[in-house]
Amino acid sequence: MADSTQDLEVGAVSEDEPRWLSPSEKEAWTGAVSLMLLLPSRLDSAVQRAAGLTLFEYLTLSHMSEAPDRRLVMSELAYLTNGSLSRLSNVMKKFEARGWAYRQPDPADGRRTIAALTDEGWAKVVEAAPAHVRSVREHVLDPLTATDQRALARIAAKLRTRPEDFAAS
Repeated sequence: MADSTQDLEVGAVSEDEPRWLSPSEKEAWTGAVSLMLLLPSRLDSAVQRAAGLTLFEYLTLSHMSEAPDRRLVMSELAYLTNGSLSRLSNVMKKFEARGWAYRQPDPADGRRTIAALTDEGWAKVVEAAPAHVRSVREHVLDPLTATDQRALARIAAKLRTRPEDFAAS
């Protein structure tokens, strides 16, 4: 029986062999992972101190506050906050108990649920927003030049994944 590696060209990598990272790829990956792991806690602590909210809770309120009529379909809100529907549902239960939001069936499609922000929820997001934007500026935007910011936006757009049932925006 012939050796299965016999057909490979010298220096070629088999499909089973991983494509190891080059030094520049490793540097890019290390930077990306650092952003993913370290940045959220820095942003979280600012809204926690200012308004007693986690970053996820703040983003949930914020996205609802920016939506038309302060209402969003739960699945889209889960996407926008980068959370699962079960995690979002638990947060919405807390918001409903505090009078910040409510859920209702979508009148246009009974299979979907709409999350809506109340006036009390609007007041909470208004309370937390200044601390959040200060933290975003301090930890993300201010250290970057305008060119860096545009590059970051382009990179984020390339890496972003969106469920197939949402139209690309």
